[in-house]
Amino acid sequence: MMTLKEAKIGSTVKVVKLHGEGAVKRRIMDMGITKGVEIFVRKVAPLGDPVEITVRGYELSLRKADAEMIEVE
Repeated sequence: MMTLKEAKIGSTVKVVKLHGEGAVKRRIMDMGITKGVEIFVRKVAPLGDPVEITVRGYELSLRKADAEMIEVE
């Protein structure tokens, strides 16, 4: 499986699993990123941090470390 960080720009991926524990995982889920939701990868900054995505109809920027915790297909 690949992570959100590895997803190509312009692709739509589906969340399979969230890794991480406690407050970090809770924060990701509070942003609307839950199992089964589709994410569109809008852009990635030149150094890979942050990753800009569209999830549930709104735009969101994620740190590279957080994007690595989201397993997608």
